[in-house]
Amino acid sequence: MNAGPELNAVILSVPVSAGALSPRERVAFLSRYARKALQMSAAASDLEIDAAFKDPTGRPLPVKGVYWSLTHKPAYVGAIVARSRIGIDIENVVQRKTEALFRKVADPEEWALIGVRSWEGFHRYWTAKEAVLKADGTGLAGLSDCRVVAIPDAHSLIVQFKRRRMTVDHLYFDGHVASVAKTAGAVRWTLLDSSAAAG
Repeated sequence: MNAGPELNAVILSVPVSAGALSPRERVAFLSRYARKALQMSAAASDLEIDAAFKDPTGRPLPVKGVYWSLTHKPAYVGAIVARSRIGIDIENVVQRKTEALFRKVADPEEWALIGVRSWEGFHRYWTAKEAVLKADGTGLAGLSDCRVVAIPDAHSLIVQFKRRRMTVDHLYFDGHVASVAKTAGAVRWTLLDSSAAAG
């Protein structure tokens, strides 16, 4: 299942100073900061990604055969590059959602795979499916067609979408869960605080 090249996911904590920015400035900063994580992932993977553009629908465009994905949340940003389709997402596990979202993110058969419904499980499923949709270039409209079909262990699961299966690897840290959807390869996680990232 992990055959293939090592994939380098980079997660950076957001500097406290970003909290003083206006909402619009903060969104722009998080986008730029996530691209810093992208450059770090590319360097760690010995891949070049000199520019990262999106098509008119917002889908990331591969650069010289290199695929990429970004995520940014209030406390963390993340990025990953690969030679095949890739997706990354981060969510705050402490942040509660509505009961209706439990039903939207997975059906009873999917919840039976995980055993007990919990907020951690919810965010694990949510980030896994969002990462798969990012890897496919599909928006959240595809969520209902994304299905968790197997859970090999506490740090990975298998999601089926459009008759294809992707493995999703998880990292749990600081009240968050990060997910990387991939077709092959082992994920190496790098988690840096903002002072280390600045260096």
